[in-house]
Amino acid sequence: MSATCCSPSGCSSAPADPRFRKALWVALFLNALMFLVELGASWASGSVSLMADSVDFFGDAANYAISLAVLAMAASVRSKAAVVKAATMGAFGVFILSRALYNLQEGVTPEPITMGAVGLAALAVNAGVALMLFRFRSGDANMRSVWICSRNDAIGNVAVMLAAAGVFGTGSAWPDLAVAGVMGALAIAGASTVLSHARRELRGPGVHAR
Repeated sequence: MSATCCSPSGCSSAPADPRFRKALWVALFLNALMFLVELGASWASGSVSLMADSVDFFGDAANYAISLAVLAMAASVRSKAAVVKAATMGAFGVFILSRALYNLQEGVTPEPITMGAVGLAALAVNAGVALMLFRFRSGDANMRSVWICSRNDAIGNVAVMLAAAGVFGTGSAWPDLAVAGVMGALAIAGASTVLSHARRELRGPGVHAR
């Protein structure tokens, strides 16, 4: 999950290795694409957990974009960018929890086949990105963070697939709502962590180094 990833504003500068930069561009494109695919599929299927997973792809795309831009950005600009990202993550988390509550009240049961198929595609993308970034896992904090992001995201994809299986087996929306609730809460927690980190940085190095 992106909530467990290192905030780019708190990572060291991206390395000059052109292979790493190219890998980040590919990862950025794939995560942005899957964000759109999962967001559309979540509306079509009525799955809130799929929507939550799409938010995770959005968070990772933002992480990769900031990592790519970090060499050209001052520290204060990176911290302000992290504040914007935290606000967006938090808004998505609140929206996911609100949507889950709405589906619960309306008795909406998602379509599990779409959930499982898109979840499997998302798992394939994250596994491919993780494999592509595997060679950089022992680099600096920034390099390690993008590897950990992709590795941890596979857990979220598996959770969506398990939710799909639960919905298919029980005919109930509860597996989907449970997974969505956890992922929405993690998005809000991640937003809080990133915001707190960014605010300490903006207040100055004396406050950050506690």
